[in-house]
Amino acid sequence: MNTSSKIALVTGATRGIGRETVRQLAEAGVHTILAGRSREKAVEATLDLQAQGLPVEAIALDVTDAPSIAAAVKDIEQRHGRLDILVNNAGILVDEPGRKVSEQTLDVWRATFETNLFGLVAVTQAFLPLLHKSSAGRIVNVSSILGSLTLHSDPASPIYDFKVPAYNVSKSAVNAWTVQLAYELRDSAIKVNTIHPGYVKTDMNAGEGEIEIADGARTSVKLALIDADGPQGGYYYLEQVLPW
Repeated sequence: MNTSSKIALVTGATRGIGRETVRQLAEAGVHTILAGRSREKAVEATLDLQAQGLPVEAIALDVTDAPSIAAAVKDIEQRHGRLDILVNNAGILVDEPGRKVSEQTLDVWRATFETNLFGLVAVTQAFLPLLHKSSAGRIVNVSSILGSLTLHSDPASPIYDFKVPAYNVSKSAVNAWTVQLAYELRDSAIKVNTIHPGYVKTDMNAGEGEIEIADGARTSVKLALIDADGPQGGYYYLEQVLPW
């Protein structure tokens, strides 16, 4: 894929996997828009990447705020006229440690779904018209292996005992949304897939992951840059197809 004229947007990109996804896309020659809830933090991160000679610009985008989403769509449409790549990276994990599955509060469930699912859906819906203006639109939904119902149901799986329910179920819902959207887009030029970044050392898990942030961004970047013969509606970790 020729990336030199591509326009990408990465949500939740002021730090961690999102910021590294921006870096890797920009290093591949994609003009990448770094989005964050705080414009100041988005600008700060963008200036650092621009200082490295990378084609990055900043935008304020809160995935839980409809006016913020609408303003970002208008801005990108005015600047670029289309969007080629959307990486839905923004997400939170706010399950309360030590509480059982049935003890997590409704506030935790609602806050988790507001960002991890409803925010993702809202951003995708808002940017679909611009993605349809691309000759080869790509949507990457950052999920998690913790969204796999198959693995959560298997006592022999590595995640069987890893129950952070609101987060896990929100990612299962992201996977289900991806399948539904892929069906809608099956005859279009847009491809949508969902990914597991790996167990990455980030602030979300207090640095207790197994792989570095650079490796955690690789699957998102790979799926963002697939050619016309690439997958549609899949669930991936690097080259591995994950079970739903």
